[in-house]
Amino acid sequence: MLIDVIILGVDPGTAATGYGIIKKTKKGLKCLEYGCIETSPKKSHALRLKELEEKLKKIIKKHNPDIAAVEDIFFFKNLKTAMKVSQAKGVILLALAKANIPIFEYTPLQVKMGVCGYGKADKQQVQRMIQVLLNLKTIPRPDDAADALATAVCYLNSLGSRN
Repeated sequence: MLIDVIILGVDPGTAATGYGIIKKTKKGLKCLEYGCIETSPKKSHALRLKELEEKLKKIIKKHNPDIAAVEDIFFFKNLKTAMKVSQAKGVILLALAKANIPIFEYTPLQVKMGVCGYGKADKQQVQRMIQVLLNLKTIPRPDDAADALATAVCYLNSLGSRN
């Protein structure tokens, strides 16, 4: 059983990448920080990816996570958007690999199962469960940050809890 482990959850995006840092202790789960890494649409895509990497590296340096849980890109409606999000995910995976952080990837369905026990749970159910599990005063916002926290919790409730 994992104790005193810090997990970085990441919900990849180009305009906004959600992140959440949780720690599992003997007393339970504790949310250390969450938010979004945002990049300006006025910058070129390449510069946005560079900024994403730089900001993620700062978060990694600040919290020194033991594990990273990254939401996988499962489906898309727009190929152009999917390509840009895939590129952002590549930057995220590279930054994590450079920091020697083990990476676990989960589809949205797996995250919902890992947090709510139901793969078709809606966004509000997942957010409410994250609020309860992490003992937060309010539902975490924005949605990308809540999704990142859910991905981190999914790690602990699935593969991570068996280690």
